[in-house]
Amino acid sequence: MNNKEVKRVLQDAERHCSENGAKLTAKRKLVLESLLDSDKALSAYELADYCRVECGSEMLPMSVYRMLDFLASEGLVHRLKTTNKFIACSHISCDHEHQAWQFLICQSCDKVEEVDLEKSIVSKITDAIHEVGFRIAGSQLELEGVCADCSAP
Repeated sequence: MNNKEVKRVLQDAERHCSENGAKLTAKRKLVLESLLDSDKALSAYELADYCRVECGSEMLPMSVYRMLDFLASEGLVHRLKTTNKFIACSHISCDHEHQAWQFLICQSCDKVEEVDLEKSIVSKITDAIHEVGFRIAGSQLELEGVCADCSAP
């Protein structure tokens, strides 16, 4: 994402927070910007390091966790359960309803792609899960594989 796109997404995130009665503080904004700048998912510790090295801002990992909790509650970031890392939502600037989230995670470089699944597909998966007696704890799907860049010869 180039600088112009990052600035636009950050403005949209600020507007989103304001409309919801929340505040995107400077440090929360810096964490979100760091995720937007990163080409891979980052843990809170990696984000603290990134902010220190790339932005010159010292942040404790526990503070970063609190900021990530806020950003996740606003739908601006997603926590990847399989890796306990975070990515910026790729739909911050969208003005349409989103389908179920599916994340494609590269095992080689940690790159993550967020893709939408049609509700009918999620419904079929949910029905199949219920048929064998399971209850779904969340609708987020994470699939691991190898991205095009890493699988290229």
